[in-house]
Parts: sequence; structure tokens; C-alpha cells
Amino acid sequence: MAEKLERSILLVPASNWNMIQKTATSNADAVCIDLEDAVTVDEKEASRANVVRAYKELDFGNKLRMYRINGLDTHYAYRDLIEVVEAAGDGIDLIVVPKVNRPEDVYVVETLLTQIESYRQFSRPIGIEALIETAAGCVNIREIAACSTRLEGFVYGPGDYAASVRMPMESIGELDDNDAAYPGHRWHHIMHSIVSAARAYNKRAIDGPFAGIKNPEGLTQACKIGRAMGFDGKWCIHPSQIETVNRTFVPSAKDIEWAQTVLREYELARQEGRGALSVKGKMIDVASLRICHGLVERARLAGLLN
Repeated sequence: MAEKLERSILLVPASNWNMIQKTATSNADAVCIDLEDAVTVDEKEASRANVVRAYKELDFGNKLRMYRINGLDTHYAYRDLIEVVEAAGDGIDLIVVPKVNRPEDVYVVETLLTQIESYRQFSRPIGIEALIETAAGCVNIREIAACSTRLEGFVYGPGDYAASVRMPMESIGELDDNDAAYPGHRWHHIMHSIVSAARAYNKRAIDGPFAGIKNPEGLTQACKIGRAMGFDGKWCIHPSQIETVNRTFVPSAKDIEWAQTVLREYELARQEGRGALSVKGKMIDVASLRICHGLVERARLAGLLN
């Protein structure tokens, strides 16, 4: 799977055409038109036409183009796939599947996509991103990660996950008094499970949304935590969040300088036949080199290095 830059993913309700139009000119790396939580029951079926119209008529530039279907436990999901993909599948990069609990959930979507693509003779397959937002999804994440080459990434769904495991949460993605009461990071297990499964099976890992639109400091903190844990990017529920997310989910200038220094010093040591290597008082081993190579490649993908 070719690596794609997916720092910021801007969500937009499929029912709001004016908002959809604005996403096309945003600075987000990806746009996700939402047919699930952001759309009322009365609007779900009619909103599919906006997804089709968007990916047939609007110019999204180099953005990844995706949409979220309704849950597989509803009667909307199969029509979300058939109606939209048959009409606009050659303009869609990814399908986001909510509440993925087991490998069979991915298989259902994959099978339908394969049939639609064959029928419509699309030239390239559409990828899948799986929302991990239930206790079952967390428990089965390794099996889910291994189940399909069409699966390109995981997305963490903090709100539904909190409800699934009965952990209190005042606002999605924000820290509150419950976090202060717990001696550690309450969401470490699910977040690290997503990242480790993603890395083990060459998938992307995307952090979930941050509901505090008027809490920029909290957003910055959440982004730093997600980046520190190894996530590739984060869902944005408002355009004002994009800049912070884009800036955080790339290596910092300090990180890039350090990585380049280590790689340069290692090459010099190799040419001189030296085995052990110390850079600025820090011992460097093979794992350090892998980290530095990863930082440099990430910086290049983001256009920070040639």
C-alpha cells in the first residue's frame, strides 16, 4: 500500500451542500462526507445524492475523497454503498465503515465493493477505513487488521468507544474531571491498540475528533498526545482545527534536524568502519536509525524535505 499523507480529515454532513462545497477548498488532506452521525434519519436517503454530486462535480485537488456510510446494523448501509459507489465510485478513494466489530464487517463491505467495481468497470479499487469504536472492535483489532488488503487504515472513535465500555466522558476527545481522577491516560489501551495493529499490518492510524471547537489549547494538547502515540492524523469537525492538526502531525524542525544528523553521522561512522555510534552524547543503535528514517520519510511526504 502506497503511503498517503492523511494528517487532517475534515468531516462534513452529507445533508449540507453549502458546507460540502467549502470543504473542497480547505487545507485538509482529506474530506469525509458523513452519512452517519451528522445526518438525521429523515435526511439520510436524500443525502446520498450530495455525496454523488460532490465527487462528480467538485474539484478536491489532491485531497483524499471519502465518505462514511451508516452502520452495518442499519438498513441504510447497503444502499449507502450501492447508490453512491455505482454513481461516483471512480471519484472516491475511501469508504469509512463505522463500528467495525469483527473481520466479517470489513468482508461484507469489500464484497459489495468488488461486485460494484466489476459491474461499473472502475479502473481502481476503493479503499476502506475502519472505525474502531466498540469494545468488540478493540478486542478483535488484530484479526480485523489482517483481514483485507483493501483495508487501508483505522480511525479511533472516542465517543462511541466510551459508551461501549461504559467510561464516562463529558465531551468527545477532551480531557475532563474523569481523566484527572485516573492516575494515567484513560484511553491509552485503545489508542495504542489501534496504532500497534496499524503498524503491524501496514495501515494508517487516525485519531478521533475533538469536540471542543472553542478550546484551541485542548486541541493542541490532544494533537500532541496523538502524535506522541504514533497516530498519522486526526479527524477535524471544524475548518478552524485543520491548521493545528496539519502542523502537529508532521515531524518538527527539531526532529528533522536530529534525524538528519543521526543519519549523516551513521553514514560517516560506517565509512570509517566504526560500529558504535554516539551523537551529542546519545548512543545510537539500529532502532534509532529506523526511527530517524521514518521521520525523514514522513517529512518528505509532507513536503518539508526534498
